Amino acid sequence: MFRRLDCLRRTQHFYSLKYVSNVVFNREKFARRHIGLNDVEQEQMLKELGYQSLEDLSKAVIPDSVYLQQPPNLKSLDVIDEQTLATLVKSIANENQTWRSFIGMGYHNCFMPHVITRNMLENPGWLTPYTPYQEEIGQGRLEGLLNFQTLIIDLTCMDVANASLLDEATSASEALAMTYRYNKRKCWFVAENVHPQTISVIRTRASALGIEVHVGNLSQTDFKPYSGILLQYPDTYGYLLDYEEIVNRAHKNEALVVCATDLLSLTLIKAPGEYGVDIVVGSSQRFGTPLGYGGPHAAFIACRTPLMRLIPGRMVGVTRDIDGDQAYRLTLQTREQHIRRERATSNICTAQALLANLVAMYAVYHGPNGLRNIAERIHNNTIILKTALDEIGCNTSNIEFFDTLHIKSNTPRQEIINRCKEKMINLRYFNDQSIGISLDETVTAKDLSDLLWIFGYTKNVNQIISNCEILENSVSKTKFKRTSQYLQHPVFNIHQSETQIVRYMKQLENKDVSLVHSMIPLGSCTMKLNATVELLPLSEPGFINIHPFVPPEQVRGYQRLFQELDNDLCQLTGYDKISFQPNSGSQGEFAGLCAIMKYHQHRGDNIRKVCLIPTSAHGTNPASAQMAGMDIQPVYVSKDGCIDVQHLKDKVDEFKNQLSCIMITYPSTNGVFEESVKDICELIHTNGGQVYLDGANMNAQVGLCRPGDIGADVSHLNLHKTFCIPHGGGGPGMGPIGVKSHLIPYLPTHPLSQTGGKFTLGAISAAPYGSASIIPISWAYIKLMGSEGLRKATQVAVLNANYMSKKLSTHYKTLFVGTKCGLVAHEFILDTRELKKTANIDATDIAKRLMDYGFHAPTMSWPVAGTLMIEPTESESKIELDRFCDALISIREEIRQIENGSVDRDQNVLKFAPHTLKQICNDEWNKPYSRKLAAYPMGYGQKVWPSVGRIDSKYGDQNVVCSCPLVF
Repeated sequence: MFRRLDCLRRTQHFYSLKYVSNVVFNREKFARRHIGLNDVEQEQMLKELGYQSLEDLSKAVIPDSVYLQQPPNLKSLDVIDEQTLATLVKSIANENQTWRSFIGMGYHNCFMPHVITRNMLENPGWLTPYTPYQEEIGQGRLEGLLNFQTLIIDLTCMDVANASLLDEATSASEALAMTYRYNKRKCWFVAENVHPQTISVIRTRASALGIEVHVGNLSQTDFKPYSGILLQYPDTYGYLLDYEEIVNRAHKNEALVVCATDLLSLTLIKAPGEYGVDIVVGSSQRFGTPLGYGGPHAAFIACRTPLMRLIPGRMVGVTRDIDGDQAYRLTLQTREQHIRRERATSNICTAQALLANLVAMYAVYHGPNGLRNIAERIHNNTIILKTALDEIGCNTSNIEFFDTLHIKSNTPRQEIINRCKEKMINLRYFNDQSIGISLDETVTAKDLSDLLWIFGYTKNVNQIISNCEILENSVSKTKFKRTSQYLQHPVFNIHQSETQIVRYMKQLENKDVSLVHSMIPLGSCTMKLNATVELLPLSEPGFINIHPFVPPEQVRGYQRLFQELDNDLCQLTGYDKISFQPNSGSQGEFAGLCAIMKYHQHRGDNIRKVCLIPTSAHGTNPASAQMAGMDIQPVYVSKDGCIDVQHLKDKVDEFKNQLSCIMITYPSTNGVFEESVKDICELIHTNGGQVYLDGANMNAQVGLCRPGDIGADVSHLNLHKTFCIPHGGGGPGMGPIGVKSHLIPYLPTHPLSQTGGKFTLGAISAAPYGSASIIPISWAYIKLMGSEGLRKATQVAVLNANYMSKKLSTHYKTLFVGTKCGLVAHEFILDTRELKKTANIDATDIAKRLMDYGFHAPTMSWPVAGTLMIEPTESESKIELDRFCDALISIREEIRQIENGSVDRDQNVLKFAPHTLKQICNDEWNKPYSRKLAAYPMGYGQKVWPSVGRIDSKYGDQNVVCSCPLVF
């Protein structure tokens, strides 16, 4: 009987396992959700192109010499479903230890208001737009970024600020580069009390440019040889120092002064601008942005008006539209590296637009009084802590301070460390046995009690808290007290209720076009699905509440994730090692080029500085090469859009002994797979150079070919393009670099973490792993797709581009196609230049008219002036592809009416596009076409209303206003 029961139980268990297995393994694969085409649409589109399968199309498009016959064999778990991923994310996050960190050094715990988390950080309407180059449908983000600039300008007391940079350390290096461009002195002075990670990044930047960096005591320095000096206020030890005499002395010696500061402290203490400094930099992280093991965080840079045209990155300005109404745009765009190339002032491309908007909304939500209250609470807690430590004989040498104490204790260091472990608390430990403690807005009475217990304080801390007399030691009683006002604009004073802030966020969101509205077919930008399940790690405390400088044993989850992603990316690219430190594509370019330069120098080839760059290359390429200290030599492109191999050979012969590298993009920026790519790589290697392959077009390679097999030595990977991190309206981005084994010793290192190579120039970013908290998004994407899914995604991206190119071919000419197959890669360029002659219509007119059809324009006038570059990605359905093509075809018919003379060349629907709801509903209508044609050119279907009419760019550049205007 018992045997029968046991047999029955085993049988039931077998069938239950079989059932569970069926449930698990029959779940629909995520690739079906990510890829927009269904099987029927895919078959139909292939048939129209004359191919039987995706494999046949891929073999036709990609040269045989580089084509992978099978998908890469990913070393880690290949493919999982969404439910399993959600469980796995929590499991890995729990492998990290979330200790309370009081390390400081520019990173602090904080509270992001839940209303902002839900309505901005987790909202695809904010996550998925692109950089607002099409301003009429980017007014929401632009207004948010203008609020950010106003916040920075007001708190620092400077004249102008940009719309964010990557982190405090790179902001400081950018600022010192501004001083060099201003007065051409090849020496920088950095105060010894600056954060160590900042000093390391500055040394890297300076070394590449051949600039000397001196680190030392400001009071003992003659500033005559220096282009700029860098101060920290409050400094890395927490001290508040009066820099007025230093600033005056520097200015007498014609040196510019850069000040790195804590933004929140400036609500209580005298602003750097009031000392007369020239440039102010810092991080806005503690304005509601999680620690995230280092990022992403919006850094800032602000300066005096005379330096405005040297400031790097993007700047939002106030202008007007065609009706004279207030509008916003990216101003002074001639500074953009895409235009200036090797004459660029910076290579910064992706900044931190989403994070800057979060910071701005945090300030809008709290208002000036709320921000001051937060700062006062932090400062008062620091006073309480200092009072108690002084009482037990600890030497807290800070006389004036904001939130950080520098402590010398009689208690042995190891005993303090052991007590910290018991309480799961991280402090900062200096080499001289002293200790640093930085407080933040999350600190409670229990935190204070635990901190004091660590140092041997046995009394009840509440006795000190209740003693109001100790607050007489507040900074508000000293010469450092802030007396100037800030954030007086109404936007910072009327949104303190949740009702108001929710409505304000929604109003801004509704002014923008994002992927929730329609496809964004931007060539070279890869605006693909950013799946909700991939974003789960952004909300996991085990990923977001970790300081970047905690001991490695506390981040085993992160380390596991980095290792798995490193393995997968190496398999997908053919490289041997990945560095995750660069926190944007441009920083990845810089890091890769620095590795090449250091490689040559280590081999004794110090004269190898020539970088060959095709004229079709991405705009950041020459800018990054210039930053890396290279001599740039352009290489021509032939009529078919490919590199002119003969001109390349001539250049190689001319600079054979000085050749450092070539920078190529594959497939090319012109949207074709060049047949000669392996020959080009071999030519460079034969002549002693290295090959840098730009990863901008990696979405056409994944699973089909690999840079490392083609012959490249190093590439950066735009995780915010190919691997699904959202663009965030202009950032965050991630640009890790992959290298062949011989370049591993030259990968970026960090002064506070054992990472990188032993022969590197130094750190590239402030944190060891860049913007670590968004890296899990790409890890999740690869886990969900698996090898076959990734390969198919690439194949469908190529299919979609070729399908659209053919459908539009009778109306627009595709400028470049592959010489062997007559096909394009994953993107293609429409040549609209002739339309200027035939109808007085240019690419801008088409871009603006597309807004009336509900679409964001393709990439405009790049890489070829007067053209449109379209990249559909793999995530769009055939319905959406057809809808966009139909819009372009309809616009071409509108242009034909101009060409045949039935419509005026100057007074037409394209020249006045886009059309706003205000214009359509106005009682007066004096346009030579109907309201219906203006607003609903393809019938009463899906509609997106631009919130402003066509922007007056000229007015904006002539009347630069880069903060919230009290009166327009």
